[in-house]
Amino acid sequence: MTTLALRLGAVPRGYYWLIWAALGVATVVLWTHPEIAKWLVKYPRSMFVPLIAWINDFKAATIDYVTPLTRAIAAVIELPFDLLQALLAKGFTNVSQEVVFPRLSWLGIIGAMTIAGYALGGLRVALISFLCFAYLAIIGKWDSAMLTLASVALCVPIGIVCGLVFGILCFRFNWLYDWVIRPSLDVAQTMPAFAYLVPVLLLFGNGPVPAMVATVIFATPPMVRATKLALEQVPEEITSMADMFGCTSRQRLWRVMVPTAKPLLLVGINQVIMMSLNMVIIASMIGAGGLGYDVLVALRRLDIGPAMEVGFAIVVIAIALDRMSLAAAHQAGRWQVPQQSGFMQRHPFVVLASVVLLVTTFGGMVFDSLATVPDAIIFSTEKMLDDAVAWINVTFYDQIEAVKVWLILNLLNPFKALLVGLPWVSVVAATGLLGYQLGGWRLAVLVTPLILFPVLVGLWEKTMIAVYLCSISVFFAALIGIPVGAWASTSDWRNRVATIVIDTLQTIPIFVFIIPAVMLFGIGDVSAMIAIVLFAVTTAIRYTNHGLRQVPPHLVEAARAVGCTQRQIFWRVKLPLAMPEIMLGINQTLLMGLAMLIITAMIGTRDLGQEVFIGLAKADIGRGMVAGFCVAFLGIVADRLIVAGAKRLKQRLGLPDE
Repeated sequence: MTTLALRLGAVPRGYYWLIWAALGVATVVLWTHPEIAKWLVKYPRSMFVPLIAWINDFKAATIDYVTPLTRAIAAVIELPFDLLQALLAKGFTNVSQEVVFPRLSWLGIIGAMTIAGYALGGLRVALISFLCFAYLAIIGKWDSAMLTLASVALCVPIGIVCGLVFGILCFRFNWLYDWVIRPSLDVAQTMPAFAYLVPVLLLFGNGPVPAMVATVIFATPPMVRATKLALEQVPEEITSMADMFGCTSRQRLWRVMVPTAKPLLLVGINQVIMMSLNMVIIASMIGAGGLGYDVLVALRRLDIGPAMEVGFAIVVIAIALDRMSLAAAHQAGRWQVPQQSGFMQRHPFVVLASVVLLVTTFGGMVFDSLATVPDAIIFSTEKMLDDAVAWINVTFYDQIEAVKVWLILNLLNPFKALLVGLPWVSVVAATGLLGYQLGGWRLAVLVTPLILFPVLVGLWEKTMIAVYLCSISVFFAALIGIPVGAWASTSDWRNRVATIVIDTLQTIPIFVFIIPAVMLFGIGDVSAMIAIVLFAVTTAIRYTNHGLRQVPPHLVEAARAVGCTQRQIFWRVKLPLAMPEIMLGINQTLLMGLAMLIITAMIGTRDLGQEVFIGLAKADIGRGMVAGFCVAFLGIVADRLIVAGAKRLKQRLGLPDE
């Protein structure tokens, strides 16, 4: 039996408990008596791998050879961006910076977006578009909003094209996806955006272009995954029919498969738009300008009223673009007309929107009220929001402070001390053992070096602080999200309410969640935890709701037939069968928490996010990237372990592994 137990992949279940117990005893001994083997408790500084210095040396040796190419690319990108800025925000100027042709009229843009909303989704989406863009004008944020829209209007097409190309490559070459593109996407999606702002800044220079490059890198991965999934879901009957008609491989792809996959591809485009807007404020740190810069300045000054007003402006842009792009995905081909018709018959809404823009823009050369938003209709909400924040803080100061102090003294600080004090060797060994138990030696070989990386580069303590803050935030997000998702799954009207709330929350850019947390709890770990919970709770709700609603009805009926109560059906049938889906929801919640964790370094946390910020502030590419890799590797380890656990649970429950 012992020989069998030692064979790779053949450890009996009972042996795992013995190994875990031995590991626990060893951890307690090392923790209480670190003098036994100090280097196993705290990794010696003399053994750190100088990866930061190596990266900086490599940068110094190659930067002069690479920058001519990257600066040339930046100059090419800057041309369409300048055109979009001129159209939407600044107008066309001559050498003396005098405006020779005005920008598009604010009233015309509102009208054009309303027409676009109606064309894509009917009266409801048209009303949403009108209200959102009219709000931007009324609160006096039109100019900043148009700068932001110019960036998004250029980044989104680039992200779509790149995502489509790489998605097709993933579909055609599985080995390329498994060994190259998928790991790259994992790193790109888990790597903090701040981490690659530093190399982008050095390569492309300061200003809006490097900000847009970073935005494209951040926003492209969802389009890659959506493209691959969409092409894989094209029915085999359709591709077989294309082969029967003699289509070439290229014709089958572009004339059959891509049009068939259009709805799911449009969902990917929606994700690119949302990710681009999420990047707006981050990119403002290296010269993007627009609404992101306004929020950043307000947060640095802790001016909550202005920050909330600009935050709402970003939210309404996100809501308008989200609703229009989703409407396009759900109602593709809504206004189809015969191809032999003229351009005006085939594209009536494009013609109408163009006429509105031209009339109002040329009218703005005569009437100033059409060129710029009249001061008479501008109504700033900054003072009202400041007064509301002041009233909340004064009225509920004692209660808020009591909650904050209790959380710090009884929960956050003890848990933080526990994780930081653990011997590094125990954490690495436990991660490898868990990987082996859930996924065999392949998973163990993957996760062990990844969790060892922060130890070797000297960022173990900050990594454990990141783990503490993220894990405790995900715990609270799951504590809230799972019951809410279960509540939403019990009836159709509850599901509709939850879906509306979730969709609205998911359109809110990531930075905006910091504002209410800082407003109530100031700077520090409590605010960071609340911001992470607010940002990540939606995935826990959505996956729980979906998992419980996907339980086969015949199993529920069978349980009801044998006399089970509603409570028994939930706890003994629905919840166990939905648990793999719920685990995947927790996985996504954890990844979203890691993404938010880096942002919370702006409000006083002392984890890996702080290292990334220092690297950005000092243009220290090595420091920023190494800390970013630590965060990315944490995300990959958590993702692989939870996915493997969900797969094992599905196998035990006899569920199909999709």
